[in-house]
Amino acid sequence: MNEKKVTIQHLVEMKKNGRKIVAISLYDYPTAVFAEKAGVDVILVGDGSVGMTALGYRNTVPVTMDEMITFCKAVVRGAKHPLIIGDMPFMSYHSSVEEALRNAGRFMKEGGVDAVKLEGGREISDKIKAISDAGIPVSGHIGLTPQTASLAGGYRAQGKTAEEAKKILEDAITLERSGAFALVIEFVTAELAGLISKKLTIPVLGWGSGPYCDGVGLNISDILGLSLGLFPKFAKSYANLHDICTNALIEYKKEVQEGIFPSKEHSVTMDTSEYGKMISWKESEMNVDHN
Repeated sequence: MNEKKVTIQHLVEMKKNGRKIVAISLYDYPTAVFAEKAGVDVILVGDGSVGMTALGYRNTVPVTMDEMITFCKAVVRGAKHPLIIGDMPFMSYHSSVEEALRNAGRFMKEGGVDAVKLEGGREISDKIKAISDAGIPVSGHIGLTPQTASLAGGYRAQGKTAEEAKKILEDAITLERSGAFALVIEFVTAELAGLISKKLTIPVLGWGSGPYCDGVGLNISDILGLSLGLFPKFAKSYANLHDICTNALIEYKKEVQEGIFPSKEHSVTMDTSEYGKMISWKESEMNVDHN
């Protein structure tokens, strides 16, 4: 477990020293406690994790600011040492710089996170700059951007052509110059991710973007094998809690139906004398309203 709070400077030093940054997407108190114990460096409270994994939405679009702040507060309570980034949801920063600043401030003041994250390239560079200039650490997010994935042809790998890769690289450079302290790149080719990591001085965190980034991130549900149907190509499970949880609930149902649980060892019992007094009660001695 990290003994000290992870800061932005720690991440920069890790990049300089070639030490991999370990990141994870999660969204609740229990898993935040587990991540804390494991000593991860960065926690991202992602709107995708909240919307699709925790709340069962079909995509990230319906997630609200209030929902994100609630989940951020839970994570902050569970993890004291990792650097925690809150993901600003769809339409919480798109309409104006003023709206972006206001909602970024809410994440910091109400959610208690250490930084915020915005999806998009050069088209949001003015928001990145304004938020950074206001003293709020902000991370960019390029490559696959789930909030606008439908406009980009769905959930597909990014940067597979030289032309597409050039645009993504230019976006990365623009966001760094605009004040982003870090950059998340999601589901881009490993070659492009490696090039971006070398070009930028800020830490680059890859979600499904190969082994050459400064840090690697993965969703807690994929790590633990809790995904409900959707399992990305780039994910890896280190456990199979889906089957473990399902089988445990099946066994619980069986034991309840068969009268096995709860047994005496799972019950609180009365003193024998008090039990005797209870069964000797007469209805006339009890304050019972028959009307």
